[in-house]
Amino acid sequence: MTASAPSARTWIDRVELVDHHCHGVLAHDVDRAAFEDLITESDAPAPAGTTVFDGQLGFAVRRHCAPALGLEPFATPEAYLARRLELGADAVNRRLLSGQGYRALLVETGHRGDAILSPEAMGAVAGAGFAEVVRLERLIEELAGAGIPAHGFRAAFGALLDERLRTAVGVKSIAAYRIGLDFDPARPADAETDAAYAAWAAEARASGRVRLEDAVLIRFAIWEAVVRAVPIQFHIGFGDPDVDLHRCDPLLLTELLRRTRRSGASVMLLHCYPFHREAGYLAHCFEHVYCDVGLAVNYTGSQSAQVVAESLELTPFHKALYSSDAWGAPELFHLGALLFRRGLAESLDRWAAADDWPVAEQRRVAELVASGNARRVYRLDEVETAGTRGAGEAPAPAEACETDGDAEDA
Repeated sequence: MTASAPSARTWIDRVELVDHHCHGVLAHDVDRAAFEDLITESDAPAPAGTTVFDGQLGFAVRRHCAPALGLEPFATPEAYLARRLELGADAVNRRLLSGQGYRALLVETGHRGDAILSPEAMGAVAGAGFAEVVRLERLIEELAGAGIPAHGFRAAFGALLDERLRTAVGVKSIAAYRIGLDFDPARPADAETDAAYAAWAAEARASGRVRLEDAVLIRFAIWEAVVRAVPIQFHIGFGDPDVDLHRCDPLLLTELLRRTRRSGASVMLLHCYPFHREAGYLAHCFEHVYCDVGLAVNYTGSQSAQVVAESLELTPFHKALYSSDAWGAPELFHLGALLFRRGLAESLDRWAAADDWPVAEQRRVAELVASGNARRVYRLDEVETAGTRGAGEAPAPAEACETDGDAEDA
């Protein structure tokens, strides 16, 4: 940064955000145990005599969210939670979500969608545009729950996906959780898919547990999204104890990326930590791959600027996106925006100091990563032009391309 150039910290808050992967917040008050569960990826409470607040995210809540609720920075957990209850969930949601510069929220509804605010309600609370992202595995679970037989499954899935894509702007797969990312990248044959659905649906009926963990069916759903040429989000890396982290490395998707690179679909690698450098390599090499470090930014707190900088080492600036992956707690939206902007500003300042990056170029990069890339990939400007505020027509299905991977990134 030259002596006369302003720090990016002086203007970064005016750069609008598109949160390309988030969830709804709770509309009801929560007690301490429930709140602590919202700010950890563990599925167990902290050991007796300790607290989840004693971590980067807990400290970030006390430092940055407490003032938004009218408390001093670093209010005690007890004072913070008492203030949340005093204000009530609706006021807390509005204080922490509004005024953060969100232009749009792309809300994925597949995880406990009945417990959180809808995309439309999230848009109203945040004062932002909104759109839905559909979870592929959940669609198959819905069809099984509706009793769809095996001989009609593929047609029913295609029809349901098309219907949801009339308003949704993309899809998501949680293959990393259910089968790992080391799955066969080939599209399964029709007969293989029918047989897998028949066996899985029968088991689900017998057990009463409708949870999709069949690799053939998940591969089928992914390829159905590929041929529709829509953005496809994949959970990558860090998550709760359900994931085998070594099977969540995005490099395991390399052959799938080779097979889909001319399909028209975009592959959106979510979260990525601790594989954010690997994700950056894939975004660098494959023209249809994008990535973010959403979940990691909140959980690394005061260290998050380093994660943001590392994620932008190889990732082309037109391939990086912002997300919060917030679920349940509005604090995660508030911190996601604040920590991401701070980390991006610190990175820009450092690069400018090293190589005299012009301020105009810094702003252009910031706008690409914060919102421009998401607006382009999810076609949000077309949605807004149509006047539907977050609901757009799905693109016409394209022919899937299983290529030999010999093309190079332009």
